[in-house]
Order: sequence, then C-alpha cells, then structure tokens
Amino acid sequence: MAAKKATDGDRPEDAYDATPFLPEPERRASGNTGLKALRQAAAGCRGCPLHENATQTVFGTGDAHARVFLVGEQPGDQEDRRGEPFVGPAGRMLDRALDEAGIDPAQTYVTNAVKHFKWAYEEGRGKRRIHKPPTLREMTACGPWLAAELALTEPEVLVVLGATAGKALFGSSFRVTKERGLCTEREVHGRAERVVPTIHPSAILRAGDDDRAEVYGGFLADLRVAARELD
Repeated sequence: MAAKKATDGDRPEDAYDATPFLPEPERRASGNTGLKALRQAAAGCRGCPLHENATQTVFGTGDAHARVFLVGEQPGDQEDRRGEPFVGPAGRMLDRALDEAGIDPAQTYVTNAVKHFKWAYEEGRGKRRIHKPPTLREMTACGPWLAAELALTEPEVLVVLGATAGKALFGSSFRVTKERGLCTEREVHGRAERVVPTIHPSAILRAGDDDRAEVYGGFLADLRVAARELD
C-alpha cells in the first residue's frame, strides 16, 4: 500500500508512524514471499525523519520460519552502507556465540527495532559517522515493521539484544541488567512470545581486554538459556 500523498506542510515523516508504508496484508501473508514484500516496502519508508540521513533502509534477514528471532537496536555504519543487519564486528561476535550456544544461525532471523542508521558528526572525530541512540518516538514509529516481521516468522524464542531494543518492545522502564538471561512469556505486538533479554554483542567489543572474556561468557550463558527453550 502506498503512503498517502502529503500535502503542503504535511510530511509523512512528521507523523512518526510507519504503518502507511506497510504492504497490504495479502502481500505479506506467509513465508519468504511475505518477507520479500515487507523488505521491498520498507525500502521506501518515510515513517520518521531518520530515513533522510541514512544511506538506505536496513531490513531484517534470515529464515522465514526462524526458531529464534533476534532483535537489536538499529543499524551501524557498516550495516547502513551494505544494507544488511549485523554484518560488522558485532555480527561476527553474534554468529560465534550462537554457534557455541547450540543455536543454528540458519534457523534464526536477525533484525533491528529501528531500520535506519541514526548518526552525527562530532567535533574532533573527522568524517566518522558517530552512532546516536534512537528516541522512544523513533522506535515506536518503526514498530509496525517489527510487528510484521514477528507475525510472519512466528519464532519459538525472541532474543532481545540490549537495553534499547528492550525499551522499543517494552517501554522506557525496561532494564536489561535486571532481566537478562531469564526466559519469560510476554506480549509483544499482540503476540505471546517467550523472551530472553541479553546484552548487545557490541558491549563485548567495548569491554576492556581484562573483562572481555567474562562479558562474552555472560552473553553466551544468556544465549544458552534461549537454546534450551528449543529442546
């Protein structure tokens, strides 16, 4: 479904709602066909102003019938340039941990709560694009895409990667430090999901040399909680 034509002074970005850009329900009815329709529609999303400075929409990727659905915060610099989620160092860290936890990456679907890269230049850092956390309003605007991805994949377990992803799903009171590594059943966009929160893999990369092994071990333990739910 095409977005409503904006009139003078009425930009779709200002509504902070991606809903008008989603395809008709019959085009996203099932499996790979539905995900393809979603991905094509998301490429033209103007549901919030973030698309204006991003290179492209970065939609989710993976198994259309994934057993494990992983959701992070937003694309990073490399993801923005390549158009795929988790293709940088954090993605490689995630793939390593999934394999060690006993979760087949081929049976996963990976996406972000926000589909456009939010960034800014900072004084003294040249032309490097610095990641900026999305606001709750921006995350809410992008929510319809995530809801549609979940409805199509119907995963057995939803792994929430980091505090920002958790706030996008459960509100500003979410604290990953309190909930990580626990599997609970929660309502997510109208669906009952088994949810396992954990840290974002980029947190492992930011850890100092002396702490990195411990941080990685905690992340791996959390993923093993998700893996046990698949038995």
